[in-house]
Amino acid sequence: MQEEASEKKKTVTFGEVLMRLSPSDNRKLLQATQMDFFFGGTEMNVAASLAHMGIEVQHVTNVSNDIVGEAAISTLRKYGIGISAVKKVNYSLGLYFLEVGSAMRSSQIAYNRLNSSFANITPDQVDWEKILSDAAFFHWSGISPGVSEGAYQTLKAGLEIAREKGVIVTADPAYRSNLWKYGRSSHDVLKEFISLSTIFVGGVNEINEILETEFSADEEGFIEASRALIAEFPSVKKVFDKVRTSVNASWQKIYGRAWNGGKYLETSELEITSVVDRIGTGDAFAAGLLYGLQHFDDQEALNFANAACALKHTHVGDVNLVSVEEVLEVAKGKTDGRIKR
Repeated sequence: MQEEASEKKKTVTFGEVLMRLSPSDNRKLLQATQMDFFFGGTEMNVAASLAHMGIEVQHVTNVSNDIVGEAAISTLRKYGIGISAVKKVNYSLGLYFLEVGSAMRSSQIAYNRLNSSFANITPDQVDWEKILSDAAFFHWSGISPGVSEGAYQTLKAGLEIAREKGVIVTADPAYRSNLWKYGRSSHDVLKEFISLSTIFVGGVNEINEILETEFSADEEGFIEASRALIAEFPSVKKVFDKVRTSVNASWQKIYGRAWNGGKYLETSELEITSVVDRIGTGDAFAAGLLYGLQHFDDQEALNFANAACALKHTHVGDVNLVSVEEVLEVAKGKTDGRIKR
């Protein structure tokens, strides 16, 4: 059955907006004389993809009070994301540099987000009661609480109010190990926040890290890990996972699998042999899942999420700008890429 939260339809996301600087044509930085820039960030990518698919979305964040922040806000508006909870503050916008790899050469990323506008967010800057009053879903990732104590406290406040209001909370436990410099344990925080969540978007590796277990990555191991996670965190009802096989930087294979509390689900594998841009593919999966859970049953939602993830590999930038119709075509097996006239 598709997920429901009364008649409410809005999705809320919380996370940093980053500027990405990247040389074109797979150049390395030492070769580049100019760079393209994009605005993104894990949760913002999810928000933009959902908005593009027609879902009402509100993003909660801070941006810099300058022309860079203005450009970021303009980008959010362009994508159709609600910006009423976006605050301008007197700190720089976070950014990162990306060298896009090819074949056996891996992509490389360098972050510059220390003391950013988002890192300086505080709970008093966010009116969660108002923001979540008409929300059906609230999406978070393990990246945001790793940025700063303020980001941790702000997200915690939002999750507690979401629980009080019966909002469906989707948790992406992915995190960046180079964050978490402010004194809190990533393991403890993720356990705390997953206990306030409803749907877990992750796999065996993430569950093993959280539960300190050693489940195998095969089907049986995934089912056992999912059951153990739900037993540890009773608020979690379903587990959805994206499984990736990386042949090289240009050739990826993905499929989705899930444990919905009573049944194992799996998609067919999709193969991307000419990857254009891998950034944001996990976010595309999460957005596809959030859309799918509001429109389809669990199997169809998983198929939709996997197809959305595959399509994100085919265009440049952090955000998955594909239509519902394009995703449905791939989910139903149309992968020939023939020109549409």
